Amino acid sequence: MGQVLGDVLGLAAGVAVSPLPIIAVIIVLATPRGRLNGLVFAAGWVVGLSALGAVTLVIGGQGDAAVKGQPADWVGALKLALGPALVLLGVRLWRRRPADVTQAQLPKWMAALDRFTPVKTFLLALLLSAGNLKNAPLTIAAAITISSSGIPVGEQIGALAIFVLIASLGLLIPLGVYLVMGERAKNMLGNWREWAARHNTAVMAVLLFVFGLKLLGDGIGVLTS
Repeated sequence: MGQVLGDVLGLAAGVAVSPLPIIAVIIVLATPRGRLNGLVFAAGWVVGLSALGAVTLVIGGQGDAAVKGQPADWVGALKLALGPALVLLGVRLWRRRPADVTQAQLPKWMAALDRFTPVKTFLLALLLSAGNLKNAPLTIAAAITISSSGIPVGEQIGALAIFVLIASLGLLIPLGVYLVMGERAKNMLGNWREWAARHNTAVMAVLLFVFGLKLLGDGIGVLTS
């Protein structure tokens, strides 16, 4: 299990460093129902990643992702497809990043977060975790890596749980700071939100490019081994 954790922790870190979800949870925490909606947002995020990872584990198990203790060829082909797609998306985002970071604009839907009900907050977190163009491929890649490792099912579930925990730290840290410090955390969280808003596009572009290359290399390694 130790080896497979080493393979997926980097992917988990890539999911954790997600500027838009971090900005979203900080905005949610600043609303009148911040404590409740912040907890709901974190729950939706964890459920989204866990559900996507679990489905991938099941598919990997039924599709014989591991053959004689080694990843099957289709696992390598999947990573080979995901890798270049992430690289191209990263390059596209990098070219579209604002020349002046002070002019960076957030999505318009974020202006309505203070009016979101707990149900809408939960659904938003699901979308930002399991439906995100960066987080979904990285979660699928991590789960298929776990599934193709050949370790027992119980250890696969444990590895996925650790992946989800690490991948959620980007949200859990601001939430934890708010729950501990309360109103005193607003200035600190506001500074975090401002930095993330200004550098969102550049951070996303770099992460997509780096992890796309990693998946590309992993896919080539599987198919040529």
